[in-house]
Amino acid sequence: MPITVDFHLHSSFSGDCDTPMEEMILRGIELGLAGMCFTEHNDFDYPVTAHEPAGFFELNPDAYLYDFLKLREKYADRITLYFGVELGLQPHLSKKNAAFANAHDYDFIIGSSHLCHKKDPYYPAFYEGRSCEEAYLEYFTSILENLNVCGNFDVYGHLDYVVRYGPSKDQGYSYERYSDIFDRILKKLIEMEKGIEINTAALARGMSQPNPCVGILKRYRELGGEIITVGSDAHEPLQIAHAFDRAAMILKDCGFDYYAVFKKRTPVFHRI
Repeated sequence: MPITVDFHLHSSFSGDCDTPMEEMILRGIELGLAGMCFTEHNDFDYPVTAHEPAGFFELNPDAYLYDFLKLREKYADRITLYFGVELGLQPHLSKKNAAFANAHDYDFIIGSSHLCHKKDPYYPAFYEGRSCEEAYLEYFTSILENLNVCGNFDVYGHLDYVVRYGPSKDQGYSYERYSDIFDRILKKLIEMEKGIEINTAALARGMSQPNPCVGILKRYRELGGEIITVGSDAHEPLQIAHAFDRAAMILKDCGFDYYAVFKKRTPVFHRI
């Protein structure tokens, strides 16, 4: 069966997106999706820059929920909409993020590393004066640091997100090159009963593999991991459900028979 639910989407409630939620929904309906989960950004303590003022990535959950509920009811006979959030994880924010997560009845929470030791890998400064390998390793190590103190999420988002933005992108990059740290991350996630996602945004950017790469997906399954969601990370309508056919083939090749859809923080499994 095809993958018919996109579980990582943004709208104008996210600081880096201008698209109204309704436009995203109408595109999902046009594509024939059975469901969509909005996972608006919330990153506390995002550093102030010339492009991102204070609070740029902080979500107004009440305004978001108000619009979401209206649109969910409006389109209830055409598509199922899920209420989610993408939390930017940092160790010192564990209690603040947990309080935020508990303040509303989310269907789904992605925990993501958008910052590494208070630096954004999106910007070239993160890589200056060192090799991509050193920068990537710092990023992956910071994920393990988050997992040691942060637990109020359902899946970890785009585990190798840093690879999207490094000067060499995924050239020379593989699971095997960082297998020690990845195995520690994956075993910790499985111990915590948390999932991961296959995120197709890298494919939309012309990269050869999704986030995380196929080697990580395969290793997660080998270690006993079963919870995996599928998301486009779309910030505009044309990105919705991008390369989902390919994502399905990748998951099958990695040994997955099901993908997860979360309702009230509980996974429901759908056959691929």
